[in-house]
Parts: sequence; C-alpha cells; structure tokens
Amino acid sequence: MHRSLAARILLLVLTVGAARAAEAPIPVRVVVVAMFEVGADTGDAPGEFQYWVEREPLTRTWAFPQGERDLRSNADGTVLGVVTGVGTIHSAATVMALGLDPRFDLSHAYWLVAGIAGADPNTMSVGSAAWAEWVVDGDLGHEIDAREMPAGWPTGHLPLRKKAPYELPVAAPEGQVFHLDPALVDWAYRLTKDTELADSEPLRRHRALYTGYPAAQRPPSVMKGDNLASMNYWHGQVMNTWAEAWMSYYTGGKGLYATSAMEDTGTLQALTWLSRAGRADVRRALVLRTASNYDMQWPGATAIQSLSGESLDRGYSAYLPSLEAAYRVGSRVVHALVAGWPAYASTPPR
Repeated sequence: MHRSLAARILLLVLTVGAARAAEAPIPVRVVVVAMFEVGADTGDAPGEFQYWVEREPLTRTWAFPQGERDLRSNADGTVLGVVTGVGTIHSAATVMALGLDPRFDLSHAYWLVAGIAGADPNTMSVGSAAWAEWVVDGDLGHEIDAREMPAGWPTGHLPLRKKAPYELPVAAPEGQVFHLDPALVDWAYRLTKDTELADSEPLRRHRALYTGYPAAQRPPSVMKGDNLASMNYWHGQVMNTWAEAWMSYYTGGKGLYATSAMEDTGTLQALTWLSRAGRADVRRALVLRTASNYDMQWPGATAIQSLSGESLDRGYSAYLPSLEAAYRVGSRVVHALVAGWPAYASTPPR
C-alpha cells in the first residue's frame, strides 16, 4: 500500500511538472515590430510585415485578439513578429499587450522596430535606411495656429508648459524623448552600413528634383539618423524646419533629424514601463526607419503638390524599395542576434 501510494504521488508530481513545463513561456530572442500590413500576411501587396513573414519565414501564427492582428513567429518561437497598428496610440497598446502576454518570456528579447518613414532631404535620400539613437515625440506640446501666433515666432508649436518656441531650460515630460543605447545602435550600424540597397531609374529621377539638397540626391545607403514620432501626418518645408529644430531642442543639439514616423515613442513608452515590471528591457530596443518619401516638396513645387503624390493609396515614391531596405538591413541584425545568442542573451553586442 505504501509503495502504491508513493508511486501515485510521484506520478502526480511528474504529471503536474510536465504540464507546467508545457505551459512555460517561450524565451523570445528578437521581436520584429512592424507598424502596418496592407492585406494578408503573405501572397499579396506587401506592407511592413510581409517580407518578414515570407522570408524568415514566420510560419507559426499566434492568436492575438488583444492587439492589432495575430502574431507570427518562426518554428521555435525565438523570432516573434508583431504589427502594432498606425499611430502612437496603437503601438503603445499593442506592445503593452504583447509584453504582458504570459505565453512569451520577453525579459531578454531584443526589439527591432523596422518600418518606413518620411525623410528629411537635408539628411538622407529615398530608399535609404537610418538607425536612430534619439526618438522624439512631435505631438506632446502646445500649439497656436500660425495665423494667430506673435510676429517673429518661427512656429506656433510650443514645448509643453512653455510660453515661447524652444524656451529654455528644456523640461521634457515623460514620453517626449527616448535615448537608445548608443553602443547597441553603433553595433547595428557597423554591422549593416555596407548593405546594398535597391536603386532604380524612377528613384534617380525623383532624387534629381531636389536640387540644392546634396543628401537627398545620394543613392540609397545605410546611415545613423534620428526619428520624430507624430500622430499628425505633416508635410512641407516649413514643417520640416520645425522638425529639425524640435529634434535639436529636445536632444541638446545631439540628435540629427532624419525620419518622420508615427509610432515609435508609443512603442518605447510601453517598453519603458514593461522594463519597470521586469517584462522587457528597453535598453535592447533598436529603431530602423527607411525612407519611402521626402517629408517636403522639391524646389519649385508646393507642399500640396508634393503631398498629393505621396500617400499609401497612391504610392509613395520609394514604397517598395523602402520595404526592401527595412528587411535587408533589419534581417542582418536579427540573424546576428540569434546566431550570437549564447553571448547576447546576457550581454548586448558592442
């Protein structure tokens, strides 16, 4: 009797242990963060997610009703892909939901934001890729319509709790400025800086319109350049001048405005709070943005002429090349992190 009881107890312990092991969260090594997908994940017109799904490949689907759309991963779950939805409100909610999902252990995961963006022609050319060290929010602030702002002001967009443009001292509220790990960003840039990016005759013709902007006329390349995140899809030379100044103001002149996108401060804010809860490590975040279009008009054109030709439904000037660049550049980092996991699990690459 005693042996039989002991055997049953042992069997129960082993069964419970096996069940708990089966439910243990999957240790994810890299999360690829895309912001939108056009239709299905595969087989149709691509958005930011499709090349990752098809080429990695991310064959496993995970139901994710608490987010924008279902998650995808490779077979063993070490590389996980998520689509946040467009805008900081969607990216923050989706990343927070993923970070709290009990199916995954994201405590040591690296997060790669890989998406398209508008480009400052003073900094980069369409089809190029930029690794950001600084990510600044363009929405947090006060705004007076330009038709009512005091004479002599360069903009009616004021820092939060300030009474004049770029008033000192700088006092950035939480969520306004994110400084990514410079050593990790440098590592990603060095690894990918020689990546060959697609060029074409249409891209060369479009670049040629930007006379007087040497950076805008260069062939596509990989660079370091910083990101301004704004839910407001702004466009034009006046707004571009504001974006450059806004970036410089909030980074003490250290940031180089390169790309305009709509989600990254939301993603980084969620990761910051998840890090505080021990669910993620925001120090392992990377932001890669590729230039699908310029954020302002070319000389001799108006802002509305430029904007009218730059939209997702009508086709950005470098839409497909920028999607290709995001995958070509970003995948090199993903593969390096996975291959080097025995070292990178505990210590980020430098």
